[in-house]
Amino acid sequence: MNIQTEVKNKIATITIDRPKALNALNLEVLTELKSELSKLKNISVVIFTGGGEKAFVAGADIAAMSAMKPEEAKKFSEFGQSVIQFIEEAPFISIAAVNGFALGGGLELALACDLIYASTSAKFGLPETNLGIIPGFGGTVNLIPRAGYARAMEMILTGRMISAEEAKTFGIALELFQPADLIPKVNEIAEKLSKKGKQSLLCAKYLVKANAFSEKEAAIKAERDGFARLFDSGEPKEGMTAFLEKREPQFK
Repeated sequence: MNIQTEVKNKIATITIDRPKALNALNLEVLTELKSELSKLKNISVVIFTGGGEKAFVAGADIAAMSAMKPEEAKKFSEFGQSVIQFIEEAPFISIAAVNGFALGGGLELALACDLIYASTSAKFGLPETNLGIIPGFGGTVNLIPRAGYARAMEMILTGRMISAEEAKTFGIALELFQPADLIPKVNEIAEKLSKKGKQSLLCAKYLVKANAFSEKEAAIKAERDGFARLFDSGEPKEGMTAFLEKREPQFK
């Protein structure tokens, strides 16, 4: 199993547990994650974090993506987006406890959560353009309400990795904690939320999201289609092959 779930009272902690792969997301992990989420009953708060000390989720599995054809890429993006949407619309409050690298699909997973807290050693980024692709799990849509148009554009175009301090300044992370304090502090927040009326929390959550993400469905579809179209060019193959071969990509 790549997903570990611990339930205590009304709080569930879900750990993406592939530390050797820096908890990278592939189809198997996404399928397990969606299955675990669908099993949760009578839960008020879900905390997401990463196994090991280095990563929350360091992105999607590049080795798996590098061989995709456009239709496969579209299905992968569509399924990843469905997991993100499941979290966004779920009948619980979601918290990302970002304990390390949150890159690509990892940042997109964090952005799906209602609240994001991070360790001081965390790193954030959407590096897809370095690989000849774009974010495919909602990043082009969900980063804007958090960081604003200008910062979202800059992060996505440059693909640069930002520090935890920058993530807080940009509005991505709410608060930063020392690595050893992250989970205990997030648990304290989750405990406080779990004692509130669940229906009032969910009503507030859905209203805030509805106001922040008008016309979201069209934007999400456009991202998925753009992600898939790129796989018909040579850029994803060159970008991801170069990454796997540990060399600089040679884009035409």
